[in-house]
Amino acid sequence: MLLEMKDISVSYGKVSAVRNLTLSVPEGGIVTIIGGNGAGKTTTLRAMSGMVPLTGGEIHFDGTRVDGLTSDKVVAKGIAHVPEGRRIFPDMTVEENLNTGAFLRRDKEAVEADLEEVYGRFPRLKERRRQMAKTMSGGEQQMLAIGRALMSAPKLLLMDEPSMGLAPVIVEEIAQIVEEINAQGLSIVLVEQNAELALNLADHAYVLETGNLALEGPANELHDNDHVRAAYLGI
Repeated sequence: MLLEMKDISVSYGKVSAVRNLTLSVPEGGIVTIIGGNGAGKTTTLRAMSGMVPLTGGEIHFDGTRVDGLTSDKVVAKGIAHVPEGRRIFPDMTVEENLNTGAFLRRDKEAVEADLEEVYGRFPRLKERRRQMAKTMSGGEQQMLAIGRALMSAPKLLLMDEPSMGLAPVIVEEIAQIVEEINAQGLSIVLVEQNAELALNLADHAYVLETGNLALEGPANELHDNDHVRAAYLGI
């Protein structure tokens, strides 16, 4: 397994957000985490990327224990995070935003090659490379957030609600991007309120409810699970 979370717990003060969660991500796979608001999905991703400390358990990535590391050191290990709400730098250009994704890297030629690869994947970003990020559409900003994460040359990409607030045609485009970058060997953890989208993209799925693991299994099997269909798919 590329990433393993073993009995992790996270609390915000006295409020327990995630309790005794065990989760794994295989190399080259897409794993999704679904659940309602407040289920602990975003907290789980933030724990993976070192943004929140654990109150219990361990996280191992690529054979190394990473819980307790600062988020910049987690990025250096190979985990990149596309946060909910995109969190781009609005008053920087598209290219300046992308270059922030490579701030820990010293391989200048490889960084330049990766920048061209991002532009090849997202032609609209290349067209707008000198444009202020805040002037772009929501879909373009989401592409920028993904491109910025890819600039860190990750082994694992964490994506938090990439379809949120986007038009259906743009959601389809983002889904295609997820499939394409996974096909190139990048492992992905996808948090999505759009459970239909998430289960169609993923190989394996975890269902969180109020901070606890409720269900897990192959994504296609959970898609047909009566509880998941009633609670998350509206069927």
